Amino acid sequence: MNIPSKPASIDVEIHGNFIDGREVEAGGGEMLDVRNPATGDVIARIPNSTAADIDRAMKSARAAFEGKAWGGMDTRARARLVNRLADAFEANLDALYRLETLNNGRPVNETRAQLSRLPDFFRYFAGVALSRRDYVIPVEGAYLNYTLRTPIGIVANCTPFNHPLMILCKSLAVVLATGCVTVVKPSEYTPLTTLKLAQIFTEAGLPPGVFNIVLGLGQSAGKMLAEHGDIDKLVLTGGTEAGRIAGSAAAKVFAHQTMELGGKTPVMVFDDFDVDRAVNYAAFGAFIGAGQTCVCASRHIVQASIYDEFVEKLNAKTRAIRIGDPFDPNTQLGPVISARQRDRVLSYARYGHEDGARLVTGGVAARIAGHENGYFVEPTVFADVRSDMRIFQEEVFGPFTSVTPFKDEADALRLANDSPFGLAAAIRTRDVARAHRVAAAVKAGIVWINDHHRLDPASPWGGVDDSGIGRECGTESFDAHFNTKSVMVATHEQPFDWYRDTASQRRLN
Repeated sequence: MNIPSKPASIDVEIHGNFIDGREVEAGGGEMLDVRNPATGDVIARIPNSTAADIDRAMKSARAAFEGKAWGGMDTRARARLVNRLADAFEANLDALYRLETLNNGRPVNETRAQLSRLPDFFRYFAGVALSRRDYVIPVEGAYLNYTLRTPIGIVANCTPFNHPLMILCKSLAVVLATGCVTVVKPSEYTPLTTLKLAQIFTEAGLPPGVFNIVLGLGQSAGKMLAEHGDIDKLVLTGGTEAGRIAGSAAAKVFAHQTMELGGKTPVMVFDDFDVDRAVNYAAFGAFIGAGQTCVCASRHIVQASIYDEFVEKLNAKTRAIRIGDPFDPNTQLGPVISARQRDRVLSYARYGHEDGARLVTGGVAARIAGHENGYFVEPTVFADVRSDMRIFQEEVFGPFTSVTPFKDEADALRLANDSPFGLAAAIRTRDVARAHRVAAAVKAGIVWINDHHRLDPASPWGGVDDSGIGRECGTESFDAHFNTKSVMVATHEQPFDWYRDTASQRRLN
């Protein structure tokens, strides 16, 4: 698909699954519309894959994993190939970020900034692969004990609509660097850049069958993939309930799992921190990606002495955000992904009113000239929010945040931890001791001190409780893509016959 800077009209393209190094027709299931969320226009049609389609992709992946072209490739050759894929990604950045802007509606400046980081994920894991060491373990007696690690096999990966390429690449980079293979089920809303990347990587030399894509609905194609008997690991980013369903299915085949699920990020703002700076971080954390991130700054917990000033300045900052055409470089906030998601966000505005919170700004659909059928929502702030309110407890997944006052550090932590989620948290303070104390006490897998939404391929990423299990990125993710084999070698020449000398034996193990 050739994507101009600002598409005037787009031909509706028909796509198939990507299996064994090429796009192939699906096996006769229904076709699904893919829409541009800024206009509501259909830009592509994709299949809702059948069980036969899933089987075909799995067989291709298994053949690649066991074949010489990929399975027989040595570590250094594989690392060189992964670095070459990073170069190919970088060479195609312009087409990729424009296609992603078209497909998921993020402003082009946001999309460019995010996608430009992604080649580093492949380069990082290529480096980890080259530096990998297995262990020699000191054991009692005349024995040599060492470990061997073998790639885990087929990784089934279900990716979401909010960061289609970024979340894919967090998994794909480590899959390729470890010698695993993958079958990816992208969101039915945003499959286009995933298909494009598979084409780019194949042209850059990735063997067929290593990176396969099956398209379709999460509740059908995604479910069939997660419960397929031949998967060795499930990676899923999505809602908590989807994680429970997919995780239960994968557990039946004893597949390893890494899941990043829902979030309700608390941001604790102490009164020793500059209010203007806190407000700038608040707007970034709450409204980047139209708030459609699991780490969205959705609960601002602000010390009472600066609470009124914070709310007033956040109101002014939010009202100044420019909503509009994602391809306009001046646009700062694009649409949410779908009409369904727009209506969900607006329903939480109603809940806020019903539960007694104070609407500061937003809470309605935004009307954008020339984009009347787009799924735009005004960035929304509610104040005076109590911890028992739905907008404090439940994930909204849109440009929506709440503000709650607190008295002291203990009160801030009580409010922050009053949630079933534990993905990310943020702290705003100039007190170094307090920053580390609160970071240790808050329930979260990721904590930002005086920042927000930062990640690095070397830094582990994941949550606790209803926010999921396992970690992406870092050596934690790399190690989780191997099976570990322990090898015990007797280095002595002592004769052994248990059944002749049973009475004289002093130990069994």
